[in-house]
Amino acid sequence: MKVVGLDRDTIKAGLADRSLLVIDVREPHEFAQGHIPGAVPHPLSTFDTGAVAELIARDGRRPVFSCMSGVRSVHALAAAQNAGLPIEEHYAGGFKDWAGSGEPVEN
Repeated sequence: MKVVGLDRDTIKAGLADRSLLVIDVREPHEFAQGHIPGAVPHPLSTFDTGAVAELIARDGRRPVFSCMSGVRSVHALAAAQNAGLPIEEHYAGGFKDWAGSGEPVEN
């Protein structure tokens, strides 16, 4: 399994230039309480690799998984890679790093 951890500055730059698709794998109630602006929800508890593949194909940006602190996003990477999806990147610090650093949050 290949895991590439991205930092906050890389996530910010990718959102600003619209090159990154941040896929938040936290649960719906967590996402509703606050998420990275522009992130799309896809909870790990109902993770569907086919739906993720469709989302990525429709969107066209480089996919990056995100969660609270970088643990569930690695599990999402494993599931995606096991299904043959070429996704290797996740936000290593996750939402905890994002919000804790004073970055904007959407509800």
